[in-house]
Amino acid sequence: QVQLVESGGGLVQAVGSLRLSCAASGRTLNKYTIGWFRQAPGKERDFLVAIRWIAGNTYYADSVKGRFTVSRDDAKNTVYLQMNSLKPEETAVYYCATTNVSPTVRLEDYRYWGQGTQVTVSS
Repeated sequence: QVQLVESGGGLVQAVGSLRLSCAASGRTLNKYTIGWFRQAPGKERDFLVAIRWIAGNTYYADSVKGRFTVSRDDAKNTVYLQMNSLKPEETAVYYCATTNVSPTVRLEDYRYWGQGTQVTVSS
């Protein structure tokens, strides 16, 4: 199994930036696709971006293209999500997750999930 821990969330003003981290243990991430999701109170959980570790193949949701960037650090077994030009409506809990499937937007394809990190974007 894979254990995932998100960090880097917090309070940021609109149009500001944050970088989230997803640190993995138990397995190396080179065997997986890693996805980022967010869920606002009372809302469905939404897909943001996914990356296949070895190949570097990525897929971004239209809502974050050009503003969010996913990257990885082999030595730290960690995936990052750089978020720029944040909007108040993007206040949510942000999660990372893993799947053995190639980059996919399907929540049901992701097996292991972190606990999430809160991101609050003020007006």
